Amino acid sequence: MIGKIFKALADGTRREILNLVREHDLSAGAIADHFNMTKPSISHHLRVLKEADLCVERRDGQHIIYSLNEGSVLEAWDGFLGKLCGDHAEKRQRQKESREASRQPWVEGTRDEEEEPETEETAA
Repeated sequence: MIGKIFKALADGTRREILNLVREHDLSAGAIADHFNMTKPSISHHLRVLKEADLCVERRDGQHIIYSLNEGSVLEAWDGFLGKLCGDHAEKRQRQKESREASRQPWVEGTRDEEEEPETEETAA
């Protein structure tokens, strides 16, 4: 599924269609009005977006209304990043825990508090 999503998002016209339906549910005709291309070309782009599950359609009388499928976009993205970065995130967490465990805790009184810090005058 992630391959279909990337293929769909690779095209600038489809990204623009997603921006349009993100803002408002639109009919195919209203979407086509935003572009200087044939309606069959717009239909092709909409079909690719539907196959990638990035948008959904519903009938409203004679019109087909398109809207963004936000849940699908988020699930696909989270799943992809989880696979891509999951092992690295766990490794970074283990490294962080190891660093924290190796640090010596600060204990009050470990430094001679009566000793004055060295200055140029006392160093000479």
